Amino acid sequence: MPELDPAPSDRVVVVTRPRAQADGLAQAVRALGRTAEVLPLLQIAPVDDPAPLRAALASLHEYALAVFVSPNAVDAAFAHLAAWPLDVPLAVVGEGSRAALARHGVAAPGHTIYSPLAPAHSDSEHLLQSLDLALFAGRRVLIVRGDGGRELLADALRATGATVEAVAAYRRSTPVLTPGLAARLRALLAQPNDWIITSSEALRGLAGLVGALGPGFQARFEQQHLIVPHARIAGTAHALGLRHVTLTGSGDARLLAALQSQ
Repeated sequence: MPELDPAPSDRVVVVTRPRAQADGLAQAVRALGRTAEVLPLLQIAPVDDPAPLRAALASLHEYALAVFVSPNAVDAAFAHLAAWPLDVPLAVVGEGSRAALARHGVAAPGHTIYSPLAPAHSDSEHLLQSLDLALFAGRRVLIVRGDGGRELLADALRATGATVEAVAAYRRSTPVLTPGLAARLRALLAQPNDWIITSSEALRGLAGLVGALGPGFQARFEQQHLIVPHARIAGTAHALGLRHVTLTGSGDARLLAALQSQ
């Protein structure tokens, strides 16, 4: 008899965020009665030379705005900060970064924090829509991010006449395919499961790891169900041959609701 796929409630939920943000989401998944496995697909490490970051943070009063592109950027910056000055506005791309700021004692109404007007859309494009860009013409703006990253936000601010300084606060890398990781991936690909993917970079890294497993695993990979918060990640998934993709909008609550709706 052909092997039957597991019922949705019996599928493993694979949480692929970096370790620092994965455990809380995994606990919330388990609270729904689901089995969660944490499999970080991006490793986060400090930059080799933190001097540029420290220099920027030491002169925060010179900036009209400081933008944090991820929770990792927040945590990396606050490793070098005792407190955030009340007179320096901040901007975040998503609710995860806003929550990270709150963990470090930075929250409204004491601090001015800009974010996308619609919480379901956490990206640079929607953050730009929430900003009065003319306010920053001729003024300095700091962007704290990982090494590399998209230039859309910096380019849009520069186009309005702002002086933008982007500093790297952390390094990202995909994990090496060790024998232990290969065994975990083979076990997870043995049946369809639910994968929470919150980064196109992480998804491309996963595809590379699957390709290194050898023949036969790509087909199993394409049968997995992905839960993603952004259309850009869904587009990456489709380009990689994945067709079982649920697009939720940003925020853990929407990711969890997608699991409950199955």
